Order: sequence, then C-alpha cells, then structure tokens
Amino acid sequence: MKKTEESKAENIRNCVRKGYSEIAVGKKSSCCCNDNSEKLVTELGYSQTELASLPDGANMGLSCGNPTAIASLKEGDVVLDLGAGGGFDVFIAAEKVGKTGKSIGVDMTYEMLMKARNNISEFTKRTGLKNVEFRLGEIEHLPVADSSIDVVISNCVINLSPDKGQVWREIFRVLKPGGRAAISDLALLKPLPENVLEAVSALVGCVAGAVLTDETEKMIKDAGFSEFRFEKKSGYVDKMTQWNDPLYLSIIELLPKGDKLSDYITSLNISVIKTSV
Repeated sequence: MKKTEESKAENIRNCVRKGYSEIAVGKKSSCCCNDNSEKLVTELGYSQTELASLPDGANMGLSCGNPTAIASLKEGDVVLDLGAGGGFDVFIAAEKVGKTGKSIGVDMTYEMLMKARNNISEFTKRTGLKNVEFRLGEIEHLPVADSSIDVVISNCVINLSPDKGQVWREIFRVLKPGGRAAISDLALLKPLPENVLEAVSALVGCVAGAVLTDETEKMIKDAGFSEFRFEKKSGYVDKMTQWNDPLYLSIIELLPKGDKLSDYITSLNISVIKTSV
C-alpha cells in the first residue's frame, strides 16, 4: 500500500475508532441502538432463548444480520468474531460451542474491548461457561495463529475496513483447512452519491464503506477461497430507516430526492469454506 493510501486508511480507522468509542461509552447512538436494539435482533432471527443469557449491554444494536445462524456452529468449535463490539455474537456463539469450544472476539476499539471484557463475569454466572476471550487488534492484522480457527463470524464490520482484501486474506490465514466463515455485512447495489461517501455519519453508520457484491466476490477469490455463497436480505435496510434513527436520517437527507437508502444498500449474508491448505 502506498504512503498516501496508508494515510487515508489510517484516517478511516481513526474515524471509525472514535465513532465506536463514543458508542461504547454512551456518547453517541449506534445504527439502531437503545430502544430498537432488541427489536432489531429479533427481526434478524435471534431467539429469545439466545438473548436471555446475554450480559446487560452486550446487545448494542450494531447488527445487520445473524452470522451465528448461518455459521451452523457445533459443540467444540473454535469461533472468531471480527469486530466484536460489546460481545453480542461472541457470547451467543460461546453457548453454541459449549465448554469444549472457544469463542474469541477481536476489536480495535479499546472502549469496546473493555465493555466486552467486563461482561464476561456476568455471562459466566448466567451460563457456567468460561470459554470466552476478547483480544485487542485490527481485523486486517488479526492477533490469531495460522490455521487455528474453525469458524470466523462477523456482523456489519468488514464494510468499515479500508483494506477489505487484506481482511479476507486474514480470514483465509486463520481458518483451519475445511474451516468456514459466516459474514453478515452491508453491500452496495449501485454506487453511492459522492456526498454520502464523504459523510462521517455514513461511515460510522456502516454505509459509506460498503462495496459492490462483485468487488467482494473478487476479494474472496483473491484471498484463496473457491467455495462461497451470497444471500441478499433486501428488507433489512428499509426496516432500519423506518425506525427514525438520527444517524440514518442524516444519511437519507444526503440522497437524491425520491431515492431510498435501500435503492443503494442491502444486507448480505456471505458463507465461505477454506477448501485448501
């Protein structure tokens, strides 16, 4: 990566880190946080049983899909969540993999990491499980050994990365042969207007960093994956914009008159398998 590109990438990381630090300490609302957070994850397919054992505050409304559902997790799996936030999907995965498995979360935002780690003791009290760990790190440079992970999951995070190709190469590196990734993310149906791309709220809101599905497919192939599947969930964005979240309303105001956010963005489930060593 050239120096100017590295500088731009670091500026994006700093913007995202600052935005999510403020969300972690309660200074800023997340995409569908607070009043809508339980409604959001219920509509995304999380069950009341899964939500019941979550520590208070782990659900921060940062989801745009349900990666644990498409991951088909089983007892004994070692799971890695990219961009773990307050630990929402990490804790849900931990129950699915049980005491013989392990659930690891990685996040680059210190405040999020501390929030997640502070939730571990409550999770253990509720479930009796001690199989959760949170690590500080960037998803482009995962603090994880080669070929050590059975399943990688991520929920509305890869779109925030300034180097998504590197993220997919890291996913390939850490997965065991035969390992799989289940990613829920936002993807573009068509290019966003330039003024939306420049808006900080759009970036923190998981919109400006989204790319076209064809671009994601190329990055997945270039990383070494030969087996993958996409599933679009077009109704998700419309539901989010109906909840009058200030962040998304500010993005919608930047769109051409008559356009909807769902004209440009869709929720996307991505399933990949590492078929080679």
